[in-house]
Amino acid sequence: MIQTVANVQRPQTGCRPRIGDRRKVQVQGRLTWRDAGGALRFVSVVTRDVSDLDAFVECQVPASIPLYRLVHFQIERNGRECAELPAVLQQGKVLSAVYRVGPYRAATGTPQGYALRLLIEPGVAATAPRKRNTLAVAN
Repeated sequence: MIQTVANVQRPQTGCRPRIGDRRKVQVQGRLTWRDAGGALRFVSVVTRDVSDLDAFVECQVPASIPLYRLVHFQIERNGRECAELPAVLQQGKVLSAVYRVGPYRAATGTPQGYALRLLIEPGVAATAPRKRNTLAVAN
């Protein structure tokens, strides 16, 4: 009996298309977060690619940031004029979440980089800062 094996190409369900257009941009930035004990931590980073909704950064020094940790991401002042940066990153701090941790370096045991999801409101123009509503608080 002869059996024939057919190569059938099936779409991969694990591979999702990217949400935004990524641009290769290398600018200096900074991540700040609070660790499990509540201590404020910060590390200098370099962006590798950015889009309107996320960014991949590499740390200058070894740093261990847990997956899904909320961090504040900001570009250094001298890099904010870069035309390739999204408007939200040109304004200042952006609350972000670590959603992917890069491969670990053998020498230090820390990740090579982190993928950050920028937690911004969808559909809101980032060119103008939002106006906060004033609330009266009674004690």
